[in-house]
Parts: sequence; structure tokens; C-alpha cells
Amino acid sequence: MQPKYDLDKIKFATDGPTFEKAVDLYEKGKVTQFKEELNGFFAIVLGTKPYKVYVDNRHYDQGDCECYLGQNDTLCKHMVAVAIRAVTGGKPLSDENKRLVTQVTCSGKLGELSKNELSVVKKSITGAMKYIKPYNGPSRIWFSYQSSLSEGCNRLAKIVSELPVSEQTAKLLVDMLLRLDNKLCRSGIDDSDGTVGGFIEETVQMLKEYSKLDPFCAKAFNELKDKETCFGWEEPLLDIGHH
Repeated sequence: MQPKYDLDKIKFATDGPTFEKAVDLYEKGKVTQFKEELNGFFAIVLGTKPYKVYVDNRHYDQGDCECYLGQNDTLCKHMVAVAIRAVTGGKPLSDENKRLVTQVTCSGKLGELSKNELSVVKKSITGAMKYIKPYNGPSRIWFSYQSSLSEGCNRLAKIVSELPVSEQTAKLLVDMLLRLDNKLCRSGIDDSDGTVGGFIEETVQMLKEYSKLDPFCAKAFNELKDKETCFGWEEPLLDIGHH
């Protein structure tokens, strides 16, 4: 039985420290007696003591663990480790699989994307944006809503951190920021935790680096003229565009 989630889902939707501890448990062979059961996966995870763990095959963050967090309905490293085992079939994880990107960083490589690469990146940005959606539920789903926003921003962070630096990619990033801003201002996203705002700020910082590495990038910032954004994030970029 193949779970309905994949490793990317687990990696981008789990907070960093929990994911890293889960990977450690998995790699040290602490997920034992793994088997498929009903609509999910069961295992004994050797933590401080052996814990019985069950994880749903549709939602990796639904299930049950005997540890303190699991008993308080909080996603724990034991459940995440079992989900990783379900996805990988017990195979080793590659470094790329384990690498967490939660912060936007500039690749530092100059260059453009080919037509094909550009269209792939645009599609993946649109895919990641789907997690950044309006909040209209009862307060009890607040946390899963917040983790959806984080997942969207984590997915975007990975995409944008791998981009080469050029006027072409700067324009792509400016367009992405305007789309995010539009969502924040007009579509009922509740970003009171500042997840999306923080991601926008990090991307603006990266674009400032872009313009140092390739002065032509500043031309892309002209698109921000006369735009009303939610919290004025465009100002530092427009300053660069003027010089």
C-alpha cells in the first residue's frame, strides 16, 4: 500500500526540528516491526522507550503514538519517522531528501533559465501557492491552517533558493511577490503569525543581493512602480531601481 503523501509533503509540512529528529530515528533503525494495517501503517519506534505508533495512509499527521506529544494530539517525531518509513519502503534517504530549506538564500550563480525550465519553475510556484489559501474555518483547524501556510512558504523557499541570478529570474520573483501580496491583501489569508510576510521580506532581501550580483536585475523592480502593497515591502527595491 503506497501512502497518499510523499517525502516532500512530510518535509515541507513538518517543522524543521521534528523532521530532523524523525530522520535520525529512521536512519538509526529505530522504526521496527513496521507493517501495513487497515488504512495505515503500524510500527514500534524505539524512543526513550518502545512506543507503539500508527500513521494514517492519507494524512501522515493523523494517527496515534504513546509518547507524551502523541497523547496530546501533537505531531511527534515518532509518527513522522513511521511516515518516512512508509514512503521510502525502508530505503536510505539521499542528502537531497534530508536537506531542509526553510529560509530563502541566494544561489549566487549568474544565469538564465531555458524556456522549458522557466515554465517548470512557474508551474511549481503556482503549485506551492495553493497551500497559501484563505482562512475560513473554525478555530480548531487554526493549527493545520497555519501549517499549510508554512508548507507553502517552505516549498516556495526551496524553489527560489535554487534559481540562477538574472533579470529574467528577478522578474519572475517580482511577479511571485505581487501574487502573494495580492493574496494577502485581498483573499482573506490570516497571516497573523507572519509566515507569509516573513517569506516576502526574505525574498526582498535576496532580490537586493541579485541587484548587487547583476545590476540589470534592478530593471525588473520597475514593475513595482505605483503598486500599492500590503506593508510597503517594495520600497527598498524601488530605491535600487531608481539608482
